[in-house]
Amino acid sequence: MTANAMSPANRDEALAAMREAPELDVLIVGGGVVGAGAALDAVTRGLSTAIVEARDWASGTSSRSSKLIHGGLRYLEMLDFGLVREALHERGLLTQHIAPHLIRPVPFLYPLTHRVWERPYVGAGVLLYDTMGTAGGSSRGLPHHRHLSKRRALREAPCLSPDSLTGAVQYWDAQVDDARHTMTVVRTAVAFGALAANRTRVLDFCHQGGRVTGARVVDLETGEEFDVRAKQVINATGVWTDETQQLADTRGQFQVRASKGVHLVVPRDRLQSSTGIILRTETSVLFVIPWGRHWIIGTTDTDWNLDLAHPAASARDIDYLLDQVNSVLSSPLSRADVEGVYAGLRPLLSGESESTSKLSREHVVGHPVPGLVVIAGGKYTTYRVMGRDAVDEAVRGMDGRVPDSVTEKIPLVGAEGWEGVRNQRHQLAARSGLHVVRIDHLLGRYGSLIHEVLDLIAADPSLAEPLPGVDDYLRAEVVYAVTHEGARHLDDVLARRTRASIEAWDRGVSAAPVAAKLMAAHLGWDKAHIATEVEHYLARVAAERESQEQPDDATADAARLGAVDIVPLTPLTPRAS
Repeated sequence: MTANAMSPANRDEALAAMREAPELDVLIVGGGVVGAGAALDAVTRGLSTAIVEARDWASGTSSRSSKLIHGGLRYLEMLDFGLVREALHERGLLTQHIAPHLIRPVPFLYPLTHRVWERPYVGAGVLLYDTMGTAGGSSRGLPHHRHLSKRRALREAPCLSPDSLTGAVQYWDAQVDDARHTMTVVRTAVAFGALAANRTRVLDFCHQGGRVTGARVVDLETGEEFDVRAKQVINATGVWTDETQQLADTRGQFQVRASKGVHLVVPRDRLQSSTGIILRTETSVLFVIPWGRHWIIGTTDTDWNLDLAHPAASARDIDYLLDQVNSVLSSPLSRADVEGVYAGLRPLLSGESESTSKLSREHVVGHPVPGLVVIAGGKYTTYRVMGRDAVDEAVRGMDGRVPDSVTEKIPLVGAEGWEGVRNQRHQLAARSGLHVVRIDHLLGRYGSLIHEVLDLIAADPSLAEPLPGVDDYLRAEVVYAVTHEGARHLDDVLARRTRASIEAWDRGVSAAPVAAKLMAAHLGWDKAHIATEVEHYLARVAAERESQEQPDDATADAARLGAVDIVPLTPLTPRAS
Protein backbone atom coordinates (compact mmCIF):
# COMPACT_ATOMS: atom_id res chain seq x y z
CA MET A 1 0.00 0.00 0.00
CA THR A 2 1.34 3.42 -0.98
CA ALA A 3 0.48 6.36 1.27
CA ASN A 4 -1.19 8.46 -1.41
CA ALA A 5 -1.02 12.19 -0.81
CA MET A 6 -4.31 14.02 -0.27
CA SER A 7 -3.11 16.89 -2.42
CA PRO A 8 -5.19 19.57 -4.16
CA ALA A 9 -4.81 17.57 -7.38
CA ASN A 10 -5.98 14.39 -5.64
CA ARG A 11 -9.14 16.18 -4.49
CA ASP A 12 -9.84 17.47 -7.99
CA GLU A 13 -9.37 13.97 -9.42
CA ALA A 14 -11.64 12.49 -6.75
CA LEU A 15 -14.43 14.95 -7.53
CA ALA A 16 -14.08 14.28 -11.25
CA ALA A 17 -14.25 10.53 -10.64
CA MET A 18 -17.35 10.92 -8.46
CA ARG A 19 -19.04 13.02 -11.13
CA GLU A 20 -18.20 10.62 -13.96
CA ALA A 21 -18.79 7.28 -12.23
CA PRO A 22 -22.01 5.60 -13.45
CA GLU A 23 -22.60 4.22 -9.96
CA LEU A 24 -20.41 3.76 -6.89
CA ASP A 25 -21.00 1.01 -4.39
CA VAL A 26 -20.97 3.30 -1.35
CA LEU A 27 -21.14 7.07 -0.81
CA ILE A 28 -20.39 8.20 2.74
CA VAL A 29 -21.65 11.57 3.94
CA GLY A 30 -19.67 13.02 6.83
CA GLY A 31 -15.91 13.29 7.33
CA GLY A 32 -15.69 12.74 11.08
CA VAL A 33 -14.03 9.67 12.53
CA VAL A 34 -17.10 7.44 11.98
CA GLY A 35 -17.44 8.40 8.33
CA ALA A 36 -13.70 7.98 7.89
CA GLY A 37 -13.88 4.55 9.52
CA ALA A 38 -16.76 3.54 7.25
CA ALA A 39 -14.83 4.68 4.17
CA LEU A 40 -11.80 2.61 5.14
CA ASP A 41 -13.98 -0.39 5.94
CA ALA A 42 -15.85 -0.21 2.65
CA VAL A 43 -12.86 0.29 0.37
CA THR A 44 -10.90 -2.54 2.01
CA ARG A 45 -13.81 -4.88 1.27
CA GLY A 46 -13.37 -4.18 -2.42
CA LEU A 47 -16.26 -1.71 -2.70
CA SER A 48 -15.96 1.40 -4.85
CA THR A 49 -16.17 4.11 -2.21
CA ALA A 50 -16.45 7.88 -1.95
CA ILE A 51 -16.60 10.13 1.10
CA VAL A 52 -17.58 13.81 1.17
CA GLU A 53 -17.35 16.33 3.99
CA ALA A 54 -18.95 19.79 4.01
CA ARG A 55 -16.12 21.44 5.91
CA ASP A 56 -12.76 19.89 6.80
CA TRP A 57 -11.94 16.38 7.94
CA ALA A 58 -12.75 16.12 11.66
CA SER A 59 -13.93 19.74 11.78
CA GLY A 60 -16.86 18.85 14.06
CA THR A 61 -16.94 16.53 17.06
CA SER A 62 -13.91 14.53 15.94
CA SER A 63 -11.46 17.38 16.57
CA ARG A 64 -13.00 18.51 19.85
CA SER A 65 -13.09 15.42 22.04
CA SER A 66 -11.22 14.72 25.28
CA LYS A 67 -8.62 13.08 23.01
CA LEU A 68 -8.76 9.80 24.92
CA ILE A 69 -8.71 6.25 23.62
CA HIS A 70 -10.32 4.51 26.55
CA GLY A 71 -12.81 1.94 27.68
CA GLY A 72 -14.86 4.40 29.71
CA LEU A 73 -14.19 3.52 33.32
CA ARG A 74 -17.33 5.35 34.49
CA TYR A 75 -19.54 3.13 32.31
CA LEU A 76 -18.68 0.19 34.56
CA GLU A 77 -20.54 1.95 37.36
CA MET A 78 -23.51 2.15 34.99
CA LEU A 79 -23.15 -1.63 34.45
CA ASP A 80 -22.59 -1.05 30.73
CA PHE A 81 -20.12 -3.92 30.50
CA GLY A 82 -20.62 -4.54 26.80
CA LEU A 83 -19.64 -1.00 25.82
CA VAL A 84 -16.56 -1.08 28.07
CA ARG A 85 -15.43 -4.47 26.78
CA GLU A 86 -15.83 -3.37 23.17
CA ALA A 87 -13.98 -0.09 23.76
CA LEU A 88 -11.11 -1.82 25.57
CA HIS A 89 -10.74 -4.24 22.68
CA GLU A 90 -10.54 -1.30 20.28
CA ARG A 91 -8.05 0.48 22.55
CA GLY A 92 -5.81 -2.57 22.30
CA LEU A 93 -6.04 -2.73 18.52
CA LEU A 94 -5.26 0.97 18.17
CA THR A 95 -2.31 1.04 20.56
CA GLN A 96 -0.72 -2.21 19.36
CA HIS A 97 -1.48 -2.49 15.67
CA ILE A 98 -3.70 0.06 13.92
CA ALA A 99 -2.14 3.37 15.01
CA PRO A 100 0.73 2.87 17.49
CA HIS A 101 2.44 5.97 16.07
CA LEU A 102 -0.53 8.18 16.97
CA ILE A 103 -1.65 6.70 20.31
CA ARG A 104 0.09 7.43 23.63
CA PRO A 105 -0.33 5.49 26.88
CA VAL A 106 -1.16 7.84 29.73
CA PRO A 107 -1.50 7.20 33.51
CA PHE A 108 -4.40 8.58 35.52
CA LEU A 109 -4.55 9.12 39.25
CA TYR A 110 -7.93 8.61 40.91
CA PRO A 111 -7.77 10.40 44.30
CA LEU A 112 -9.65 8.69 47.12
CA THR A 113 -11.50 10.85 49.62
CA HIS A 114 -13.04 8.27 51.98
CA ARG A 115 -10.91 6.12 54.25
CA VAL A 116 -12.91 2.90 54.60
CA TRP A 117 -15.16 1.86 51.74
CA GLU A 118 -13.84 3.81 48.72
CA ARG A 119 -10.51 2.02 48.14
CA PRO A 120 -12.01 -1.47 47.82
CA TYR A 121 -14.91 -0.10 45.75
CA VAL A 122 -12.74 1.82 43.29
CA GLY A 123 -10.07 -0.86 43.34
CA ALA A 124 -12.59 -3.52 42.37
CA GLY A 125 -13.81 -1.40 39.47
CA VAL A 126 -10.32 -0.71 38.14
CA LEU A 127 -9.36 -4.38 38.58
CA LEU A 128 -12.39 -5.35 36.50
CA TYR A 129 -11.35 -2.69 33.93
CA ASP A 130 -7.87 -4.20 33.64
CA THR A 131 -9.24 -7.74 33.59
CA MET A 132 -11.69 -6.96 30.78
CA GLY A 133 -8.85 -5.39 28.83
CA THR A 134 -6.71 -8.49 29.29
CA ALA A 135 -9.56 -10.77 28.26
CA GLY A 136 -9.93 -8.75 25.08
CA GLY A 137 -6.22 -8.95 24.38
CA SER A 138 -5.94 -5.20 24.70
CA SER A 139 -3.98 -4.43 27.85
CA ARG A 140 -0.60 -5.52 26.51
CA GLY A 141 1.68 -2.48 26.56
CA LEU A 142 -0.37 -0.69 29.24
CA PRO A 143 0.60 -1.27 32.88
CA HIS A 144 -1.98 -2.59 35.31
CA HIS A 145 -3.38 -0.37 38.01
CA ARG A 146 -1.73 0.13 41.39
CA HIS A 147 -2.82 1.36 44.78
CA LEU A 148 -0.99 4.37 46.24
CA SER A 149 -0.78 5.75 49.72
CA LYS A 150 -1.48 9.41 50.28
CA ARG A 151 2.24 10.18 50.46
CA ARG A 152 3.01 8.28 47.26
CA ALA A 153 0.07 9.90 45.46
CA LEU A 154 1.33 13.36 46.38
CA ARG A 155 4.77 12.45 45.03
CA GLU A 156 3.11 11.56 41.72
CA ALA A 157 0.95 14.69 41.73
CA PRO A 158 2.42 17.39 44.02
CA CYS A 159 -0.16 19.84 42.65
CA LEU A 160 -2.89 18.16 44.67
CA SER A 161 -3.87 19.62 48.01
CA PRO A 162 -3.04 17.19 50.85
CA ASP A 163 -6.56 17.77 52.19
CA SER A 164 -8.13 16.58 48.95
CA LEU A 165 -7.26 12.89 49.22
CA THR A 166 -6.62 10.01 51.59
CA GLY A 167 -4.83 7.91 48.97
CA ALA A 168 -5.23 7.05 45.31
CA VAL A 169 -5.54 4.39 42.65
CA GLN A 170 -3.55 4.82 39.45
CA TYR A 171 -4.55 3.18 36.18
CA TRP A 172 -3.63 3.54 32.49
CA ASP A 173 -5.50 4.49 29.34
CA ALA A 174 -4.39 6.12 26.10
CA GLN A 175 -4.74 9.40 24.22
CA VAL A 176 -4.70 10.60 20.63
CA ASP A 177 -4.70 13.78 18.59
CA ASP A 178 -8.24 13.15 17.36
CA ALA A 179 -8.15 15.44 14.31
CA ARG A 180 -4.83 14.01 13.10
CA HIS A 181 -6.04 10.46 13.62
CA THR A 182 -9.29 11.07 11.74
CA MET A 183 -7.45 12.65 8.81
CA THR A 184 -5.06 9.68 8.79
CA VAL A 185 -7.98 7.24 8.60
CA VAL A 186 -9.26 9.14 5.55
CA ARG A 187 -5.80 9.16 4.01
CA THR A 188 -5.51 5.42 4.55
CA ALA A 189 -8.84 4.92 2.78
CA VAL A 190 -7.53 7.06 -0.10
CA ALA A 191 -4.40 4.88 -0.24
CA PHE A 192 -6.69 1.90 -0.88
CA GLY A 193 -8.53 3.75 -3.63
CA ALA A 194 -11.36 5.64 -1.93
CA LEU A 195 -12.43 8.96 -3.45
CA ALA A 196 -12.33 11.70 -0.80
CA ALA A 197 -13.28 15.38 -1.01
CA ASN A 198 -13.63 17.85 1.83
CA ARG A 199 -15.41 21.20 1.39
CA THR A 200 -18.03 19.24 -0.56
CA ARG A 201 -21.58 19.52 0.73
CA VAL A 202 -24.59 17.29 0.17
CA LEU A 203 -27.51 19.43 -0.97
CA ASP A 204 -30.06 16.64 -1.38
CA PHE A 205 -30.37 12.91 -1.84
CA CYS A 206 -31.14 11.49 -5.28
CA HIS A 207 -34.32 9.39 -5.38
CA GLN A 208 -35.79 6.84 -7.72
CA GLY A 209 -38.98 5.00 -6.93
CA GLY A 210 -38.73 5.66 -3.20
CA ARG A 211 -35.08 4.57 -3.07
CA VAL A 212 -32.06 6.75 -2.33
CA THR A 213 -29.69 6.38 -5.29
CA GLY A 214 -27.00 8.91 -4.43
CA ALA A 215 -26.66 12.57 -3.58
CA ARG A 216 -26.59 16.00 -5.17
CA VAL A 217 -23.37 17.65 -3.97
CA VAL A 218 -21.70 21.03 -4.40
CA ASP A 219 -17.98 21.71 -4.45
CA LEU A 220 -17.92 24.68 -2.09
CA GLU A 221 -14.61 25.88 -3.51
CA THR A 222 -15.99 26.33 -7.03
CA GLY A 223 -19.76 26.29 -6.62
CA GLU A 224 -20.09 23.40 -9.09
CA GLU A 225 -23.02 21.05 -8.43
CA PHE A 226 -23.36 17.48 -9.66
CA ASP A 227 -24.89 14.12 -8.75
CA VAL A 228 -22.95 11.23 -7.22
CA ARG A 229 -24.70 7.94 -7.89
CA ALA A 230 -24.30 5.08 -5.42
CA LYS A 231 -25.95 1.78 -4.57
CA GLN A 232 -25.90 2.71 -0.89
CA VAL A 233 -25.47 6.03 0.93
CA ILE A 234 -24.21 6.04 4.52
CA ASN A 235 -25.23 9.02 6.64
CA ALA A 236 -22.44 9.49 9.21
CA THR A 237 -23.05 13.12 10.09
CA GLY A 238 -23.05 12.89 13.89
CA VAL A 239 -24.93 15.76 15.50
CA TRP A 240 -26.27 16.68 12.05
CA THR A 241 -27.97 13.28 11.69
CA ASP A 242 -31.52 14.55 12.18
CA GLU A 243 -30.96 17.44 9.76
CA THR A 244 -29.51 15.17 7.07
CA GLN A 245 -32.30 12.66 7.58
CA GLN A 246 -34.83 15.24 6.41
CA LEU A 247 -33.32 15.09 2.92
CA ALA A 248 -34.60 11.52 2.62
CA ASP A 249 -38.18 12.48 3.46
CA THR A 250 -37.94 10.60 6.74
CA ARG A 251 -37.52 11.59 10.35
CA GLY A 252 -35.40 8.51 10.88
CA GLN A 253 -35.67 5.63 13.29
CA PHE A 254 -33.93 7.50 16.09
CA GLN A 255 -32.94 11.03 17.07
CA VAL A 256 -29.62 12.48 18.13
CA ARG A 257 -29.26 14.93 20.98
CA ALA A 258 -26.20 17.19 21.20
CA SER A 259 -24.30 17.43 24.47
CA LYS A 260 -21.67 20.15 24.79
CA GLY A 261 -18.28 19.31 26.21
CA VAL A 262 -15.87 22.17 26.99
CA HIS A 263 -12.14 21.75 27.59
CA LEU A 264 -9.44 24.12 28.82
CA VAL A 265 -5.78 24.03 27.81
CA VAL A 266 -3.20 25.28 30.34
CA PRO A 267 0.62 25.22 30.30
CA ARG A 268 2.32 22.13 31.70
CA ASP A 269 4.22 24.15 34.31
CA ARG A 270 1.00 25.34 35.96
CA LEU A 271 0.40 21.89 37.46
CA GLN A 272 3.16 19.79 39.00
CA SER A 273 2.29 16.21 38.19
CA SER A 274 3.79 13.22 36.42
CA THR A 275 0.36 11.72 35.85
CA GLY A 276 -3.06 12.61 34.56
CA ILE A 277 -5.86 12.97 37.11
CA ILE A 278 -9.49 11.88 37.06
CA LEU A 279 -11.99 13.43 39.47
CA ARG A 280 -15.59 12.56 40.20
CA THR A 281 -18.01 15.49 39.88
CA GLU A 282 -21.70 15.80 40.72
CA THR A 283 -22.77 15.07 37.13
CA SER A 284 -19.88 13.17 35.54
CA VAL A 285 -16.10 13.00 35.76
CA LEU A 286 -13.35 15.55 35.19
CA PHE A 287 -10.06 14.70 33.47
CA VAL A 288 -6.74 16.51 33.77
CA ILE A 289 -4.85 15.09 30.80
CA PRO A 290 -1.17 15.58 29.92
CA TRP A 291 -0.91 16.98 26.39
CA GLY A 292 2.66 17.65 25.27
CA ARG A 293 3.72 20.89 26.92
CA HIS A 294 0.17 21.46 28.15
CA TRP A 295 -2.68 20.03 30.19
CA ILE A 296 -6.21 19.52 28.93
CA ILE A 297 -8.90 19.97 31.60
CA GLY A 298 -12.41 18.77 30.82
CA THR A 299 -15.17 18.26 30.39
CA THR A 300 -18.65 19.67 30.80
CA ASP A 301 -21.80 17.76 29.82
CA THR A 302 -24.71 20.05 29.04
CA ASP A 303 -27.54 20.10 26.52
CA TRP A 304 -26.92 22.22 23.41
CA ASN A 305 -29.65 23.40 21.03
CA LEU A 306 -27.86 26.25 19.23
CA ASP A 307 -25.42 26.39 16.29
CA LEU A 308 -24.02 22.91 15.61
CA ALA A 309 -21.03 23.99 13.53
CA HIS A 310 -19.48 26.27 16.14
CA PRO A 311 -20.49 25.34 19.70
CA ALA A 312 -19.38 28.11 22.00
CA ALA A 313 -17.82 27.94 25.45
CA SER A 314 -19.23 30.52 27.85
CA ALA A 315 -17.69 32.09 30.93
CA ARG A 316 -19.97 29.83 32.97
CA ASP A 317 -18.40 26.74 31.37
CA ILE A 318 -14.88 27.96 32.00
CA ASP A 319 -15.59 28.94 35.59
CA TYR A 320 -17.23 25.56 36.22
CA LEU A 321 -14.14 23.67 35.06
CA LEU A 322 -11.80 25.92 37.04
CA ASP A 323 -13.93 25.53 40.16
CA GLN A 324 -13.96 21.74 39.81
CA VAL A 325 -10.23 21.35 39.33
CA ASN A 326 -9.35 24.00 41.92
CA SER A 327 -11.26 22.06 44.55
CA VAL A 328 -8.34 19.60 44.69
CA LEU A 329 -5.35 21.82 43.84
CA SER A 330 -2.95 23.33 46.36
CA SER A 331 -2.36 26.33 44.04
CA PRO A 332 -5.59 27.21 42.22
CA LEU A 333 -5.71 28.05 38.53
CA SER A 334 -7.22 31.31 37.27
CA ARG A 335 -8.57 32.54 33.94
CA ALA A 336 -5.11 34.03 33.30
CA ASP A 337 -3.64 30.51 33.21
CA VAL A 338 -5.90 29.37 30.35
CA GLU A 339 -4.09 29.25 27.00
CA GLY A 340 -6.90 27.78 24.95
CA VAL A 341 -10.53 26.71 25.12
CA TYR A 342 -12.47 24.43 22.83
CA ALA A 343 -16.02 23.09 22.79
CA GLY A 344 -17.37 20.02 21.04
CA LEU A 345 -20.70 18.26 20.73
CA ARG A 346 -21.32 14.61 21.57
CA PRO A 347 -23.93 12.94 19.33
CA LEU A 348 -25.97 11.13 21.97
CA LEU A 349 -28.93 8.94 21.20
CA SER A 350 -32.01 10.76 22.45
CA GLY A 351 -34.02 9.01 25.15
CA GLU A 352 -36.13 9.49 28.22
CA SER A 353 -33.41 11.07 30.37
CA GLU A 354 -33.43 14.81 30.95
CA SER A 355 -29.68 14.71 31.64
CA THR A 356 -27.32 14.29 28.70
CA SER A 357 -24.80 12.59 30.99
CA LYS A 358 -27.27 9.68 31.30
CA LEU A 359 -27.95 9.23 27.59
CA SER A 360 -26.50 6.22 25.82
CA ARG A 361 -23.02 6.18 24.29
CA GLU A 362 -23.99 3.02 22.40
CA HIS A 363 -24.34 3.33 18.64
CA VAL A 364 -27.19 2.24 16.42
CA VAL A 365 -27.48 1.55 12.72
CA GLY A 366 -30.70 2.06 10.78
CA HIS A 367 -31.93 1.60 7.21
CA PRO A 368 -34.86 4.06 7.19
CA VAL A 369 -35.41 3.92 3.42
CA PRO A 370 -33.93 1.67 0.72
CA GLY A 371 -30.48 2.83 -0.28
CA LEU A 372 -29.81 4.88 2.87
CA VAL A 373 -28.00 3.67 5.99
CA VAL A 374 -27.75 5.84 9.11
CA ILE A 375 -25.15 5.39 11.85
CA ALA A 376 -25.43 7.45 15.05
CA GLY A 377 -24.32 7.57 18.66
CA GLY A 378 -21.18 5.85 19.91
CA LYS A 379 -17.87 7.16 21.18
CA TYR A 380 -14.59 8.02 19.50
CA THR A 381 -12.75 4.88 20.62
CA THR A 382 -15.23 2.57 18.92
CA TYR A 383 -15.24 4.36 15.55
CA ARG A 384 -13.91 1.29 13.71
CA VAL A 385 -16.75 -0.91 14.98
CA MET A 386 -19.28 1.77 14.02
CA GLY A 387 -17.86 2.02 10.53
CA ARG A 388 -17.90 -1.76 10.17
CA ASP A 389 -21.49 -2.03 11.36
CA ALA A 390 -22.63 0.70 8.95
CA VAL A 391 -20.99 -1.05 6.00
CA ASP A 392 -22.40 -4.41 7.14
CA GLU A 393 -25.86 -2.89 6.92
CA ALA A 394 -25.13 -1.30 3.56
CA VAL A 395 -23.94 -4.55 1.93
CA ARG A 396 -27.15 -6.30 2.95
CA GLY A 397 -28.82 -4.19 0.30
CA MET A 398 -26.36 -5.17 -2.42
CA ASP A 399 -26.35 -8.07 -4.83
CA GLY A 400 -23.43 -10.47 -4.69
CA ARG A 401 -21.04 -11.60 -2.00
CA VAL A 402 -19.08 -8.85 -0.24
CA PRO A 403 -16.09 -9.83 1.93
CA ASP A 404 -16.23 -9.35 5.69
CA SER A 405 -14.56 -6.39 7.38
CA VAL A 406 -10.76 -6.53 7.60
CA THR A 407 -10.01 -3.18 9.29
CA GLU A 408 -9.01 -4.99 12.47
CA LYS A 409 -5.90 -6.01 10.53
CA ILE A 410 -5.24 -2.78 8.62
CA PRO A 411 -2.62 -0.40 10.09
CA LEU A 412 -3.06 3.25 9.25
CA VAL A 413 -0.55 4.98 6.99
CA GLY A 414 2.54 5.84 9.01
CA ALA A 415 2.18 2.80 11.29
CA GLU A 416 4.02 0.28 9.14
CA GLY A 417 7.69 0.22 10.12
CA TRP A 418 7.17 2.96 12.67
CA GLU A 419 9.13 1.21 15.43
CA GLY A 420 12.13 0.74 13.15
CA VAL A 421 12.08 4.35 12.04
CA ARG A 422 11.74 5.47 15.66
CA ASN A 423 14.88 3.51 16.52
CA GLN A 424 16.71 5.54 13.86
CA ARG A 425 15.74 8.89 15.32
CA HIS A 426 19.34 9.88 16.18
CA GLN A 427 20.45 9.21 12.60
CA LEU A 428 17.43 11.15 11.32
CA ALA A 429 18.37 14.05 13.57
CA ALA A 430 21.95 14.04 12.33
CA ARG A 431 20.95 13.91 8.66
CA SER A 432 18.23 16.55 8.92
CA GLY A 433 20.00 18.94 11.28
CA LEU A 434 16.99 18.87 13.64
CA HIS A 435 17.26 18.15 17.36
CA VAL A 436 16.32 14.61 18.32
CA VAL A 437 13.48 16.00 20.46
CA ARG A 438 12.05 17.58 17.32
CA ILE A 439 12.38 14.26 15.49
CA ASP A 440 10.49 12.53 18.32
CA HIS A 441 7.71 15.07 18.00
CA LEU A 442 7.48 14.53 14.24
CA LEU A 443 7.49 10.74 14.68
CA GLY A 444 4.51 11.07 17.02
CA ARG A 445 2.61 12.97 14.32
CA TYR A 446 3.65 11.24 11.10
CA GLY A 447 5.13 7.89 12.09
CA SER A 448 7.10 6.28 9.27
CA LEU A 449 5.90 9.05 6.92
CA ILE A 450 8.34 11.41 8.67
CA HIS A 451 10.65 11.02 5.65
CA GLU A 452 8.13 12.93 3.51
CA VAL A 453 8.29 15.90 5.89
CA LEU A 454 12.09 15.74 6.13
CA ASP A 455 12.31 15.66 2.33
CA LEU A 456 10.54 19.03 2.24
CA ILE A 457 13.13 20.44 4.62
CA ALA A 458 16.00 18.98 2.60
CA ALA A 459 14.63 20.73 -0.50
CA ASP A 460 14.05 24.03 1.35
CA PRO A 461 15.99 24.40 4.64
CA SER A 462 13.91 27.45 5.60
CA LEU A 463 11.03 25.06 6.28
CA ALA A 464 12.93 23.78 9.33
CA GLU A 465 12.04 27.02 11.12
CA PRO A 466 9.20 26.85 13.66
CA LEU A 467 6.00 28.81 13.26
CA PRO A 468 5.94 32.14 15.15
CA GLY A 469 4.27 31.85 18.54
CA VAL A 470 3.88 28.07 18.34
CA ASP A 471 7.35 26.55 18.44
CA ASP A 472 6.17 22.95 18.47
CA TYR A 473 5.34 23.06 14.74
CA LEU A 474 7.69 23.54 11.80
CA ARG A 475 6.92 25.49 8.64
CA ALA A 476 7.37 22.26 6.71
CA GLU A 477 4.32 20.89 8.48
CA VAL A 478 2.17 23.66 7.01
CA VAL A 479 3.32 22.81 3.51
CA TYR A 480 2.85 19.09 4.15
CA ALA A 481 -0.68 19.71 5.44
CA VAL A 482 -1.58 21.16 2.03
CA THR A 483 0.38 18.81 -0.23
CA HIS A 484 -0.35 15.54 1.60
CA GLU A 485 -3.15 15.99 4.18
CA GLY A 486 -5.98 17.75 2.38
CA ALA A 487 -5.80 21.15 4.10
CA ARG A 488 -7.64 23.77 2.03
CA HIS A 489 -7.75 26.81 4.31
CA LEU A 490 -5.74 28.47 7.05
CA ASP A 491 -8.19 27.32 9.71
CA ASP A 492 -7.63 23.70 8.62
CA VAL A 493 -3.92 24.03 9.39
CA LEU A 494 -3.97 26.07 12.59
CA ALA A 495 -6.94 24.33 14.20
CA ARG A 496 -6.61 20.70 13.05
CA ARG A 497 -3.35 19.76 11.22
CA THR A 498 -1.60 21.59 14.03
CA ARG A 499 -3.14 22.67 17.33
CA ALA A 500 -1.95 26.27 17.29
CA SER A 501 -5.50 27.53 17.89
CA ILE A 502 -5.58 26.03 21.38
CA GLU A 503 -1.90 25.60 22.29
CA ALA A 504 -0.54 29.09 21.61
CA TRP A 505 -1.17 32.00 23.97
CA ASP A 506 -2.25 34.11 21.02
CA ARG A 507 -4.19 31.13 19.59
CA GLY A 508 -2.22 31.14 16.37
CA VAL A 509 -2.60 34.81 15.48
CA SER A 510 1.14 35.46 14.98
CA ALA A 511 1.51 32.22 12.99
CA ALA A 512 -1.40 33.02 10.68
CA PRO A 513 0.35 35.33 8.14
CA VAL A 514 3.37 33.03 7.85
CA ALA A 515 1.25 29.90 7.47
CA ALA A 516 -1.00 31.54 4.87
CA LYS A 517 1.99 32.53 2.73
CA LEU A 518 3.36 28.98 2.92
CA MET A 519 0.01 27.58 1.82
CA ALA A 520 -0.44 30.09 -0.99
CA ALA A 521 2.21 28.64 -3.26
CA HIS A 522 0.50 25.24 -3.27
CA LEU A 523 -3.11 26.43 -3.50
CA GLY A 524 -2.67 29.22 -6.03
CA TRP A 525 -3.58 32.06 -3.69
CA ASP A 526 -2.76 35.64 -4.60
CA LYS A 527 -2.05 38.41 -2.07
CA ALA A 528 -5.73 39.28 -1.74
CA HIS A 529 -6.64 35.68 -0.99
CA ILE A 530 -3.85 35.42 1.59
CA ALA A 531 -5.18 38.55 3.29
CA THR A 532 -8.72 37.13 3.29
CA GLU A 533 -7.60 33.87 4.88
CA VAL A 534 -5.72 35.71 7.63
CA GLU A 535 -8.64 38.10 8.18
CA HIS A 536 -11.08 35.22 8.60
CA TYR A 537 -8.80 33.40 11.02
CA LEU A 538 -8.25 36.50 13.17
CA ALA A 539 -12.00 37.08 13.21
CA ARG A 540 -12.55 33.51 14.37
CA VAL A 541 -10.09 33.94 17.25
CA ALA A 542 -11.66 37.26 18.26
CA ALA A 543 -15.17 35.79 18.16
CA GLU A 544 -14.13 32.81 20.26
CA ARG A 545 -12.46 35.04 22.84
CA GLU A 546 -15.56 37.23 23.02
CA SER A 547 -17.86 34.22 23.37
CA GLN A 548 -15.80 32.98 26.31
CA GLU A 549 -16.53 36.20 28.17
CA GLN A 550 -20.30 35.79 27.84
CA PRO A 551 -22.40 34.59 30.80
CA ASP A 552 -24.44 31.84 29.13
CA ASP A 553 -24.90 29.68 26.03
CA ALA A 554 -27.22 32.06 24.17
CA THR A 555 -24.94 35.08 24.40
CA ALA A 556 -21.82 32.99 23.78
CA ASP A 557 -23.39 31.49 20.65
CA ALA A 558 -24.33 34.93 19.35
CA ALA A 559 -20.79 36.18 19.88
CA ARG A 560 -19.19 33.17 18.19
CA LEU A 561 -21.43 33.55 15.15
CA GLY A 562 -19.99 37.03 14.66
CA ALA A 563 -17.21 35.40 12.62
CA VAL A 564 -18.36 33.87 9.35
CA ASP A 565 -16.80 30.77 7.78
CA ILE A 566 -14.21 31.21 5.07
CA VAL A 567 -16.44 29.02 2.87
CA PRO A 568 -20.08 29.97 3.59
CA LEU A 569 -22.38 27.02 4.19
CA THR A 570 -26.03 27.37 3.24
CA PRO A 571 -28.57 25.46 5.36
CA LEU A 572 -29.71 22.06 4.16
CA THR A 573 -33.00 22.29 2.31
CA PRO A 574 -35.13 19.16 2.00
CA ARG A 575 -36.30 18.46 -1.52
CA ALA A 576 -39.83 19.48 -2.43
CA SER A 577 -42.36 16.67 -2.17
